[in-house]
Amino acid sequence: MNDTSVKVTPGQLLTPSQTTGLEIVSFLHKGRDVVLAIDMTESVGLNDEGRIRLHQIVADSLKSGDLVYVVPFAKDVVLGEVALGVNPLGTPIIFTSKSQQNIDKILQKIAFTSDPSRYGTDIQRAELSIYQAIAQINQNRLLKNQPIKPQSIIWITDAPLFTQSGITSKVWIETPADSPFRIANSPESQQRQAWIQALPLHRRSLPIKTNNNQVYNLTVVDVAPTAQEFCTPAPGGQQTCLVNPYLIKQLWLPGLISLFIFVAFVFGFIKFFHIQKKWELIVDFEAEDSEEDQRCRLPNNKRIAIGHGEHDASCVDSINCLGAEVRAYLERKGEKIYLVPTNSAPIYYNGRIITSRTAIANSRFRINCPDPRNREYEIAIQVKK
Repeated sequence: MNDTSVKVTPGQLLTPSQTTGLEIVSFLHKGRDVVLAIDMTESVGLNDEGRIRLHQIVADSLKSGDLVYVVPFAKDVVLGEVALGVNPLGTPIIFTSKSQQNIDKILQKIAFTSDPSRYGTDIQRAELSIYQAIAQINQNRLLKNQPIKPQSIIWITDAPLFTQSGITSKVWIETPADSPFRIANSPESQQRQAWIQALPLHRRSLPIKTNNNQVYNLTVVDVAPTAQEFCTPAPGGQQTCLVNPYLIKQLWLPGLISLFIFVAFVFGFIKFFHIQKKWELIVDFEAEDSEEDQRCRLPNNKRIAIGHGEHDASCVDSINCLGAEVRAYLERKGEKIYLVPTNSAPIYYNGRIITSRTAIANSRFRINCPDPRNREYEIAIQVKK
């Protein structure tokens, strides 16, 4: 079913996951289909209020990337240049930006005055033509593996919308006498009803009074991004469908990127948690048999003094050793810990004298703070992260 010239028909009911997938596809790509469906009969004369409302829609609600179709209708739907199966509503106007030039380009396509030569609005014919056309547009995108779009139809008419099949003169007198839509079970009536049921339609209406005190409605019908699913049995106990393969082609790359972002977020959160966690230092004064182990807490970007650093405001704790000075600092930076000597007295790390900032590689290490007579004062430290 790769031939976009085949006229689409209502398909099978979509699953919730397919509906969500199609919404994600449309969300990832900008633009909508917007149809301005305008009743051209004399009973709908766009007065000043109607012009203001239409100008509002064009100037304020259209977004960059929208495709705009201006579709006049009366007894028949009047289309511009139509390529069969490609542009069933005529060639759209591409709304590239909210510039006055773009706004005027659309407004110039709208006939703000009614046409006295047109009469007998066949509203159900217009509904069938437009709903089937917008379904065809999205189905063509699906078959070409292009992103589908949300769609909106702005109806400007005094004719009633969404009426029951077999519209009578009591419901709407203007329906032409020879219209097949006067017959409830005609193929055309059944097709219209099928599309109204198949498409996810949401409507809002606003009544507007004409200069002759007649009333017509400006009705916006929003259609959520959707496509028609057809699953067909295939040889080998298999079946072939349209929507799921389309979603896989459209979403595998964004899904992979999202997975990478999620994994990076998880690892980032874990790293952040580890960085924010206070480390515990267990200090064993081996030179003092009677001395109990000291336990210190070391947050990120903080330091502990080795020596008499009780009055050092930059330290969170201190580890006592021989002498009255601070010999060095144990400084934490993220996942690393450093021994930073003050060079006021010698200090040894794993048997080597330290004279400059030195990274500590192991979670267990030894430092030595000898006195002026070179008597050793060894301290064993264990870091628990």
